[in-house]
Amino acid sequence: MSEFGQGDRVRIDIPDETDPDNEQYHGQHGTVIEKISDDAGNLTNDDCDSVIYRVELASGETMDFRRRDIRPSLD
Repeated sequence: MSEFGQGDRVRIDIPDETDPDNEQYHGQHGTVIEKISDDAGNLTNDDCDSVIYRVELASGETMDFRRRDIRPSLD
């Protein structure tokens, strides 16, 4: 799995239709504006879960996503 850095274009990928963020964010594109660390990886035993990507969406809204919810941009 690749890492994303500040300035990278990404698309939000939340395919689980039962996820409360699916309808609002799935398929949107944005730019990573910050990487934030926390200790979630200690709970899940997956270091990727310890990184939060703060993404500025094309709409101007800023949201935080985990690695599993973002992919490289299609555009």
